Order: sequence, then structure tokens, then C-alpha cells
Amino acid sequence: MAGHSKWANIKHRKGRQDAKRGQMFTKATKELMLAAKLGGGDVEMNSRLRMAIEAAKSINMPKDKIDTAIKKGTGEISAGSIEEVVYEGYGPGGVAVLVEAATDNKNRTVAEIRKLFGKSGGNLGEAGCVGWMFQDMGVLSFAKEKYDEDQLLEVGLEAGVDDLVDDGQAWEVRTAPEDFMAVKKAFEQAGIEIENSELAKIPQNYVDLDTETARKALKLYEQLDDHDDVQKVHSNFEIPDELYEQL
Repeated sequence: MAGHSKWANIKHRKGRQDAKRGQMFTKATKELMLAAKLGGGDVEMNSRLRMAIEAAKSINMPKDKIDTAIKKGTGEISAGSIEEVVYEGYGPGGVAVLVEAATDNKNRTVAEIRKLFGKSGGNLGEAGCVGWMFQDMGVLSFAKEKYDEDQLLEVGLEAGVDDLVDDGQAWEVRTAPEDFMAVKKAFEQAGIEIENSELAKIPQNYVDLDTETARKALKLYEQLDDHDDVQKVHSNFEIPDELYEQL
């Protein structure tokens, strides 16, 4: 099993802060629209839409807003066209940064994303320049004060869990994307509470940075994550102990 990952801890804490800032409704709406556009409005046939609905419900998005977003995606309700796009580049210290976005104006969005990379001392790269460093995985998080490693492994290994990571404040269970829904269902049926679940891009290796460079990389991460068109940000830098304690 993989070792401690302070970056995972910071990422999840940041996610909870984002929810408080109220940006999550916009991101959830775009994901619902994209999922319905790409796979149709039938949740039984569209696992991405099923996950998008669960994510929207987890932030208390009203049912009528969820339904409206789905209908916009399928074309039942007229709406502007939303496109899915991925940007790749290098941040401070040469760390890999992969940005998933949803936009109705790719020219505007790429210009703004490029500007953020440039301000950080990094640069936006060509498609594929860092994508190979990341692996698509299903990720589920569990509170360490509620469950121990053996409890999670007892359910997870039989269901198809690939890895269990100690991120400091939570356990992070990882699965192949095709096993994600089955693993999630197994934990739910076992009565084990899932704090967070998502399909994510996991770095194959992490890069150690000094405190000042890591601070700059984290600032770029936050600025990208705060952008209205950005859905998710992935990077491969580790948080130094000194900065981690401050955060």
C-alpha cells in the first residue's frame, strides 16, 4: 500500500473550502451538462451522469437545478454549448499541472489559463506534455477517526480496491475507473461512510519542492482551481513539512 501523501490531504481540505465559497454549484452544473451531453440523460446507462448527480446532491444542490442542468445537456432546454477541454503545462519548479475545464469559449479560457501559468513562472504546454504522468483512478476518502486500515481492506480488496493511501487525516482508497462504482457500492452496503468520492488523475510520481517553490506551486493550483471554467486541477508536487504545518 502507498505511503503518506500530504498533497492529498491539502487537496481535500482545499475542496472543503471551495464548497464554503459557493463555487461548487457552477462546477456541478457544468459537469451535469457535460455528462448528459456526452452520455445521455439516462442515469442507468450513464455512470458519469450518475456520479455527477451524486456530487451535486452532496453539496445540497436543489433537485430542480439538477434536472434543469441535465435537460440543458441533452438539448431538451436550449442553452449555450459547453465543451470539455484539458490544458497541460508546467508550474513552479517544473511540476506537472493538468487542468480539466468546461467552457463556452475556448479562446477566452485558454488565454486566461495561459496567463495564470505565466504569472506563476510556469508555462502552458502542448497537449500530452504532462498527461502521461497521471493515471486515471477512482478515489474514495474515509475518516481515520472512524475506520482503521483493516476495516477498509476487508471490504475493499474483495470489491476491487487497488491501493490504500494514508494521507494523514484520512484514508484514500484507489480503484481502476471501471471498478469505481462497484467499490463505492460495496462500501455503502457495508455501512461505511464515504467522505468524498471522485474519478481523479493520480500522479505516478511526486516531486519534492523546497518550501518557497511549493508555496508558489500551491498558489498556482488555487488560482487555477478558482477559475470559473476550471472543473479540476491535478499536480504532482509534494508539500514540504514546513509548509504543511503552516497550512
